Amino acid sequence: MPYRMSIAALALVVSLCVSWTAARAFDESKYPNWKGQWLRTDTGIPRYDPSKPAGRGQQAPLTPEYKAIMEASLADQAKGGQGNFTGGYTCLAFGMPMMMAAFNPIEFIVTPEVTHILINHQDHTRRIYTDGRDWPEEIEPTYAGYSIGRWIDEDGDGRYDVLEFETRGPFKGSRVYDGSGLPLHHDNQSIFKERIYLDKANPNILHDEMTVIDHALTHPWTVDKQYLRNLDPRPSWPEYYCETNEHVRVGTENYFISGDGFLMPARKDQPPPDLRYFKQSHK
Repeated sequence: MPYRMSIAALALVVSLCVSWTAARAFDESKYPNWKGQWLRTDTGIPRYDPSKPAGRGQQAPLTPEYKAIMEASLADQAKGGQGNFTGGYTCLAFGMPMMMAAFNPIEFIVTPEVTHILINHQDHTRRIYTDGRDWPEEIEPTYAGYSIGRWIDEDGDGRYDVLEFETRGPFKGSRVYDGSGLPLHHDNQSIFKERIYLDKANPNILHDEMTVIDHALTHPWTVDKQYLRNLDPRPSWPEYYCETNEHVRVGTENYFISGDGFLMPARKDQPPPDLRYFKQSHK
């Protein structure tokens, strides 16, 4: 028994030493200070380009085919429908790039091997791998995509300034930029290139320069998303979950549940669902 206990104690010491060595290997002074709670700087409806209005105001460089899809989405929403934006009422994750709109405060956890972005909304986490790995031969379809990046010391002062990374699919989800239903291509093969860095004049502003390369676009589309650091050292982190949902999807149509518990249309002139499997009352 004493022998067994000594082996266990030795294993514990080795484990602690390994953990301590790994902790020392992570030199925080080499990385930018992204700690804290980050809020979007724009106001109003969250959108892909925060400097422009939603919908047509985004001036997205869409192909003629996808401009038509966009117009159909806006027309459906004008009648009370959801258009292309089906992720919200179905409680599904928004995915890229909409997940970076910061509907709720976001947080960055930086380590040498991977940087985690905690979304705290219908989406949960992005992982940007900076451990030198190559792209896998096959990527499982996800909402957030698969991200590989590298840290850059732009001014040569020995401290990293920029996290530069690329995110690839295949993706799944409703595949829109924002709640207007502004569409990405249905082939789910978008590529996102991002550069995240602190503002040189204000270290409490974080930039995310995002470029979308997508077959629904006539050319790559670049915007500058900005987040403001909450200076409260102990900020409140709201809990978000999609629980109460009065939407019901039947086939390709979305309906509402009324306050008195009956199925009702969600948009003007919407036909009722097919009731072929229900016993029909005869007058």
